[in-house]
Amino acid sequence: MLPFFSRDELPLSRFLDSYAASGTLRAHMPGHKGRALAGDDALAAAYARDITEIRGADSLFEADGILRDGEAATAALYGSGGCCWSAGGSTLCIQAMLARMRAEGRTVIAARTVHRAFLNACVLLGLRVEWVFPEAGGLVSGTYAPAAFAAALDAAAARGERACVYVTSPDYLGHRQDIAALAAICHARGARLLVDDAHGPHLAFLETNVHPIALGADFCCDSAHKLLPALTGAAVLHCRDAADAAPAKQAMVLFGSTSPSYLILRSIEQSMAWLAGDGAARVKETAATAEALRRALPQYDWIGEEPFHLTAACDGLALADDLRAAGVECEYADGTACVLLLSPCMTDAELTSLRDILAGLTPCPPRAVPPLSAPPRRILPMREAALAPCDLLAPMDAIGRVCGAVQVPCPPAVPLLVSGEQVDEAWAALYTAYGIETIAVVV
Repeated sequence: MLPFFSRDELPLSRFLDSYAASGTLRAHMPGHKGRALAGDDALAAAYARDITEIRGADSLFEADGILRDGEAATAALYGSGGCCWSAGGSTLCIQAMLARMRAEGRTVIAARTVHRAFLNACVLLGLRVEWVFPEAGGLVSGTYAPAAFAAALDAAAARGERACVYVTSPDYLGHRQDIAALAAICHARGARLLVDDAHGPHLAFLETNVHPIALGADFCCDSAHKLLPALTGAAVLHCRDAADAAPAKQAMVLFGSTSPSYLILRSIEQSMAWLAGDGAARVKETAATAEALRRALPQYDWIGEEPFHLTAACDGLALADDLRAAGVECEYADGTACVLLLSPCMTDAELTSLRDILAGLTPCPPRAVPPLSAPPRRILPMREAALAPCDLLAPMDAIGRVCGAVQVPCPPAVPLLVSGEQVDEAWAALYTAYGIETIAVVV
């Protein structure tokens, strides 16, 4: 166990508790002065610990005290060269990773299964993206051949371009990419590998460590709030090379709020302490329980390799309604799948109850979704199209027009067309199949 991450030695938590109890007259932000509104007992303890960068609290983007120590201990816990805490979710980490690629002058070669945060960051940074489309599956969750990325890197090198590869793993349905193979391909060509690991902050603590950094990725983001006991917005940017941590932190300054939430930062510290203590064992136990749950319910077509994404290939919308009627709210559902996001923070009683509820339901076959057609035509640069004035049209009315600002619901926040691509009949049909009612098109 790391000495810093013991329950008796959590400097940020101790500082916030001490300040809350000190009676100090708060002539500083925030305006609530440590007090919740009358009657809001649920938030009273949180308000007392919600502070700004006062003396002793350190400053996230210029950390040289307790936050710096927490980041160093997190890096040691995961085995990364360095890391940066984020109170702005994995979105801020993605922005920072891509800003570093912009500074290094790299072309981005990306798997098409990306979160819209990636697109928005590329637009803001003016990055050019070369897409690799999945061999099988769809855009929410697809499978990719590492050789396709090797070919794209070789093509970039032939044009005299430095490049990087960007993938999402695990994706929203729980599929993982071959990170070790991709890392070997990238490093043999002088390229960088970036991984959106927002759904995998626990992967270092399974029976086999399959965290992207352990498999050779140069950078990855983890959303602690997705599967660990952390507040929404808690995330960590990991760097394989210690020398990348300081430039990554400076890149975060470009996008991050100058008022990061200390409550979110405290929850990162607490969740890391949990992992360093009993949490790592609980991750393994829950993964084993999840596998047993799958085996106990063979009537479901379970997909995905990540253990905590309990994903059934079925009419997910119908199953989600049945689950809701039984008192269960799922993470995501569409006509092809339903995702139940488990967590090592779930109790054994909750996991047993979920198993019993699922056992009493009958999944319906997945609805038909048109297969991916040929990659769409790129008509305008992504940045130009994303920032242009747009009209909102029904998919079939948008045929022949150019996609503008990307509009996609979250979850899963994975785009179909991206800014600058032309809408054709096949892609319009895909929008309709996924229940997306409008497309923003360039005026």
